[in-house]
Amino acid sequence: MDCFQTVSRLKGSLCHQLLLFIIWLSSFQELVAVKTLLEPINVSSMSELASSPSSGLFDPIEISPSVIPHYPNPVEPLPPMYPVFPNRYEPNITGKCPVNFSLMSSLMDKTASDCADPLAALLRNVICCPQISSFLHLFQGFYSNNSDKLVVQDAVANYCFTDIISILASRGADSNVPTICSVKSSNLTGGSCPVKDVVTFEKTVNTSKLLEACSTVDPLKECCRPVCQPAIMEATLKISGRQLMMDENKNMVGELNHSDPLADCKGVVYSYLSRKLPLDGVNNALRIFSTCKVNKVCPLSFTQPSEVIEACRNVAAPSPSCCSSLNTYIAGIQKQMLITNRQAIICATVFGSMLRKGGIMTNIYELCDVDLKDFSMQVFGQGCLLRSLPDDVLFDNATGVGLVCDLTDNIAAPWPSSSSMSSMSFCAPEMSLPALPTSQTLKNPGVYHCFVQFLALVNFLSFVPLV
Repeated sequence: MDCFQTVSRLKGSLCHQLLLFIIWLSSFQELVAVKTLLEPINVSSMSELASSPSSGLFDPIEISPSVIPHYPNPVEPLPPMYPVFPNRYEPNITGKCPVNFSLMSSLMDKTASDCADPLAALLRNVICCPQISSFLHLFQGFYSNNSDKLVVQDAVANYCFTDIISILASRGADSNVPTICSVKSSNLTGGSCPVKDVVTFEKTVNTSKLLEACSTVDPLKECCRPVCQPAIMEATLKISGRQLMMDENKNMVGELNHSDPLADCKGVVYSYLSRKLPLDGVNNALRIFSTCKVNKVCPLSFTQPSEVIEACRNVAAPSPSCCSSLNTYIAGIQKQMLITNRQAIICATVFGSMLRKGGIMTNIYELCDVDLKDFSMQVFGQGCLLRSLPDDVLFDNATGVGLVCDLTDNIAAPWPSSSSMSSMSFCAPEMSLPALPTSQTLKNPGVYHCFVQFLALVNFLSFVPLV
């Protein structure tokens, strides 16, 4: 955004010329990418997928190591990132789910793309599982749109769920999505929620307040100053019968997160919203809610860094043995998954706190040039951080399936001020994402910012599909 503002103020400037060159380069790179795709390329395939998640849908997860193509010093143009074309075919459906799936075709395409094989396991915590969860809530409302029910009938829920997974797989999605994301047919039925019909729902809930709060959800504000989520929770408490119990016993608030009826009733509220508001808008809102949640925790698993502590405990200057040990450890965590830029900040702080607790007081991130991107999976030798806002996997008819990496976050990993890991918030006025490094040699910071973005885009175009 800063770059474009600079262009508007300084027409004919170096930044403007760079942007013109970027436009030309984009077209040139697209031709190179297509040409490379048509030539035989020896690219390794991923040998292992993720193990089944041990807990809830958006809890921190572990993913077993995966092998990805490695190009240490490429001399030829790199192939597009994951140049895979989904294997599309006619699905084998049961025919027992009374729904016209073609009416949800575009949303199913989006879900299949976000859970594409082989990316689903690597992206489940950020992209795939939030989208499949949202789709099931929307389907629940879509199914009951011509009736007074807000859920799928128990008798056909399993058939509908099976058909959904079959259709998604036929469009390129990973067939193991139910296991990867811990979803099942009972997610469509409303479970133990006592309110499952429109009439009772509208008698119990202030629906005008609910719809007004959720008609438009701002992705930048909802995580810190939520408007829709409190309205959803209020409606959920009312239809679950918990509101009265809360009024009588305030101490029950801490128990609500473990209540199955509450989770089931929240799904019923989502179903009602999908009947009254555009599907795309509700889908976007649900994805924002998921983003708010996943960006609050580090999803990586850290083993005890004993060797790093031993090698780095007493260093005060760059040390080959310390940096070698640190880099080896970080190379292990890079095999777990792709994470967002905000998750990377939390992960770097968590790991740094472990190191400080082990006696390392010096900022070894700085000594060993550890960046935020080093905490995410490496793609073609480059760290790839996903954006912290709701994002999707891309599909292009020429280059296949790919991702957009946020390469503007090429910044040093933050070293914690203490060994205690206090809760981190990105909502406080004084808290913001670290800024890009500045240079004293360049007098025009706006042009420098454009130059950084330009270099990032050159690297980005060399291995990510153009769409």
